Amino acid sequence: MTSIRYTIRPARPAAHLFAVTCTVPAPSQDGQRFSLPTWIPGSYMIREFARHIVRIEAQAGGKPVALAKLDKQTWQAAKVGAGVALTLSYEVYAWDLSVRAAHLDQTHGFFNGTSVFLAVEGQLDVPCLVDIQPPEAAQDWRVATALPRAEREPGAARPYGFGLYRSANYDELIDHPVEMGTFTLDTFEAGGVRHDIVLTGRHDCDTTRLKADLARVCQWQIDLFGAPPPMAHYLFLTQVVGEGYGGLEHRASTALIANRDDLPYSGMQGLPDAYKTYLGLCSHEYFHSWNVKRIKPAAFVPYDLSRENNTRLLWAFEGFTSYYDDLALVRAGIIGLDDYLELLAKTATAVLKTPGRHYQSVAESSFDAWTRYYRQDENSPNAIVSYYTKGALIALALDLQLRTHSGGKRSLDDVMRALWQQYGQRGIGVAEDGIFAVVAELGDARLAKWLRQAVDGTGDLPLAKLLKPFGVHWLAEAAGAAPTLGVKLAAGKEARIATAFEDGPAQRAGLSAEDVLIALNGLRVEGDTLTKQLTRRRAGERVEIHAFRRDELMRFEVELASAPADTVKLSVDAAAGKDAAKLRRGWLGAGKAKDGLKATC
Repeated sequence: MTSIRYTIRPARPAAHLFAVTCTVPAPSQDGQRFSLPTWIPGSYMIREFARHIVRIEAQAGGKPVALAKLDKQTWQAAKVGAGVALTLSYEVYAWDLSVRAAHLDQTHGFFNGTSVFLAVEGQLDVPCLVDIQPPEAAQDWRVATALPRAEREPGAARPYGFGLYRSANYDELIDHPVEMGTFTLDTFEAGGVRHDIVLTGRHDCDTTRLKADLARVCQWQIDLFGAPPPMAHYLFLTQVVGEGYGGLEHRASTALIANRDDLPYSGMQGLPDAYKTYLGLCSHEYFHSWNVKRIKPAAFVPYDLSRENNTRLLWAFEGFTSYYDDLALVRAGIIGLDDYLELLAKTATAVLKTPGRHYQSVAESSFDAWTRYYRQDENSPNAIVSYYTKGALIALALDLQLRTHSGGKRSLDDVMRALWQQYGQRGIGVAEDGIFAVVAELGDARLAKWLRQAVDGTGDLPLAKLLKPFGVHWLAEAAGAAPTLGVKLAAGKEARIATAFEDGPAQRAGLSAEDVLIALNGLRVEGDTLTKQLTRRRAGERVEIHAFRRDELMRFEVELASAPADTVKLSVDAAAGKDAAKLRRGWLGAGKAKDGLKATC
C-alpha cells in the first residue's frame, strides 16, 4: 500500500516555526479534506492546535491548488486529476513549553504529532512515512522518538538520527512524541526490553542512579501485568527546566517536564522529596502503558480527536494510576513504609482540603473533565473534586477491602490483571459499567455495589476504618493552632486571595477571590505575615480586615473559625498484631528502601 508522506523541519528556530509537508499519493476525487486534532489523548481539554498553523498552501503536479478552510481545524483542497499526488505545505508556530504541544528554539525542538501532522480524512488507516529533517545549523542535533525507523526505505533514519520513520496509520503516527537537539542519553533493561532515558536541558543528573531506580519500578509494573511488556522499546523523554512539572503518556514513551533539582545528583544521600516526586511521575506515566493506552474506556475506542470524548471512568484510569504510581515505589523497594505513608497522607489531605468533594462525584468529575477539571477558576476548589486524588483514594479503599474480605488472597492487582486480559490485550474498550462487573467477579456483588456508590456519591471514604486491619493509624487534624479565615492565598508577597472557601469566615463576611488583604485589626498583612497575626487570635473572635477589590478599598468584619481537621497523618500501629502485619506485608511488601532504611511492614 502506498504511504502518505510527511516531512517536518525546524525551518526557523528563532521564530519557533516548523515547516511541514503532507503528500497524499491518491487524494479523494471529491476534493481531499485535511484536519488537525483539537485535543491530545491523555489531556482532556479542547486545545485548538490548528490555531498555530500560520501559513498553509496546496499544490499538485507543480501547480497551486485552491484550498478552502471549512471550520476551525479542517481544510479542503480542490479536485485534482486521478493519479496526481497532492501536497500540503504549512508552517506551525511552536512555542508551548509543555508535554502537550510543540516547542522550538535554537536549543532544541519538541513536538507531538497532534500539533503538527494534519490528518488525511478518509485515509486514517493508510501507512505513513515521516522524514524528520535537521535544522540548517546545529548539525550536532540528534532525534529521540519511539516512532519506528523506516529501515527498508531509502533515507531511513539511523538510531537517534534524522531521516525516515514509519507508522502503520495516523493513530500510531501521532502517538510518538519527538525530541530533537543535544541531549543526554542512557539505557537500561526491564522485562527484556530496552528502556532509554533522554534528558534535554542543563542538568547534573546522576543517570546511573536514575536508571537503576527506574529499572526497578518498570520491572515491578511489568511483573504486575505479566511479561512481556506491551512495547518493544520504551523512551522516557524529559525536558529539564528551572521550574516545571508535567507528564503525558504514549504507547511506547512518555513526555515529561521536571525541575533540574528533582533529578538525582552524584553523591546524593537518601531520597529527597523532589526526587521522589520525579520518580512518582515516571511511575505514573509508565503505568499508563497499560492503564489508558491499552486498557481504555469504550468512549476512546477509537478516539474522536475533533470533539470531547466524554466518559465517567477517568476516576479508574487516572485515579487508579495515581494510586499505583507511589505504590510501585514502595513495592519495588525504592522507598520505605514511612515514606509511602507520608505520600499517601498527602493525597488524602489534598482531597480533604477540597470542599467541592461534597458537591461533585468522581464520576461527574470524569465526565466534566473537559469543561471543569481542565478549565479551573477561583471557585473550582468549592465546586469540583479531582478524579486523580479521590480516584486514588477509592482505589486504596477498594484494594484494602478486597484484601480484607479474602484474607489477603485477592487485591486490586487482580482487578488490574483481569482488565488487562479481558480488555487491554484484546483491544476492547471498557464499557461504562465494565469495572464494576470485574470487581463483582473477583470480589462479591456487595463490593461492586459499594464501588458504584463511592464513585457516584460525594461522601468521604471510611479510610480510618479500612486501614485499621492493616495496622495503619489514621489521624486527621488541623494543620496548626491558628484559627482560619477560610482562604487560600495566591503565591507571592501580597496577601491576595486565590480562593475563598465555601461557607468559610471570609466568604461569609463578603471577601472574594482576587481581593488583596492589606490590614488585620489595623496592622499591615502580607502573604508571609497573615498566619503570624492569626496565631495571636482565637476562634470565634471578630477581626477587622481591610482589603483592596480592584482599586477600591473595602472593610470587612470577619468571625474567625477553628481550622478544619483536614491534614492527614498515617502511622504504623505497633500493637496491631501479627495478622495486621501479614495483611500489610501483602499490601506493601517488605523490601528495603534505596536509602537503606528497612521497611517495617
